[in-house]
Amino acid sequence: MTAAPDAPTAPPPAPPPVPPLPMRRLVYVVSEDWFFASHFLGLARAAVAMGLSVAVVTRVRDHRAAIEATGARVVPLEAERSSLNPMAAGYAAGQLAAILKGLRADIVHCIALRGILVGGTAAAMAGIPARVYALTGLGLIGARQDAAGRLARTGLRHLIRGPLASRRTRFLLENPDDARALGLDPADTAVTIVGGAGVDPAAFAPAPLPGEPPLRVALVARMLWSKGIDTAVEAVRLARGRGVPVTLSLYGAPDPSNRRAIPEETLRGWSGDGIAWHGPTRAVAAVHADHHVACLPSRGGEGLPRALLEGAACGRALLTTNVPGCRDLVRDGIEGLVVPPDDPEALARALARFAADPGLAAAMGEAARARILAGGFTEAAVAEAVCGLYRELLAP
Repeated sequence: MTAAPDAPTAPPPAPPPVPPLPMRRLVYVVSEDWFFASHFLGLARAAVAMGLSVAVVTRVRDHRAAIEATGARVVPLEAERSSLNPMAAGYAAGQLAAILKGLRADIVHCIALRGILVGGTAAAMAGIPARVYALTGLGLIGARQDAAGRLARTGLRHLIRGPLASRRTRFLLENPDDARALGLDPADTAVTIVGGAGVDPAAFAPAPLPGEPPLRVALVARMLWSKGIDTAVEAVRLARGRGVPVTLSLYGAPDPSNRRAIPEETLRGWSGDGIAWHGPTRAVAAVHADHHVACLPSRGGEGLPRALLEGAACGRALLTTNVPGCRDLVRDGIEGLVVPPDDPEALARALARFAADPGLAAAMGEAARARILAGGFTEAAVAEAVCGLYRELLAP
């Protein structure tokens, strides 16, 4: 007798669908939309590419479309960057806290000193412990070496490492001097040093040097006294008075929200006898293509100046000062020449050295480009480091 076949076995019940993980939310806090647009669009694109919902809270003027093109949302917050009024800052922090709660932020990334003070306060008020404090330079607080400067740095150190800090706060800095000024150890796991905002080497590609002479020097920066614009002007006047064939082109606009802005009438008055102020430009690579040397004789307070990153990426020799940030990119005698700050005489001698040796600028320009590519100063390298912080803060 043949055994009856086994009855068909019912398939096991399907497992319940796994709900997708909610999209995590990253909010950048930055005072001005132009600053985010000029420095951090690549970072925003990288954050969107890793699956984050990205918002940028800022004072909106002319750069909303550029920021939104990265996939980020722009949220306006009207707050005056130049104001030191604690009540105004407190009011802005209260507004921002409400915005952060409404956006349900998982990480708050505060950019620059005011962004850290207002954004850090708002994040604490909103109960958001995952914070990135990105210091892009100490400004006047870092440049001043008198008692007032030391007192300001002490107060800032206690704030950022005290009431504004949480166990999940990470510090993003552009040079180790700024870390130490805040009482932070650059080797600490909570501290990350990056190559400024980074630069796209494809967008700032080298071009052949212009013919000689004269030595053509470009200074592309905001027209601020702290950038040493007047030092460069005086140095070129000294050098030309000694027969050195050199010209200086100034590109940039005064920053109306910065108390250290150089008046336009002063900039116009400097033009003449080999010196010309051209106003702002968006064609930075084309400017460097027409010059031999990129100059930034800063008085200090820098993070890691974009002016030098862009000049280096364009394969131009760098001429700068021995202040934090500048000296972290430029090694004297390799990528360029480094002189003391606020020293027109030393700067004039450096100009004469470049003018006397046409091959010097070419060799240093090649070294500067190589340093950008290999030293962690590209936009991609910086984005990789920062996105690593986001992954760490979002880990269970």
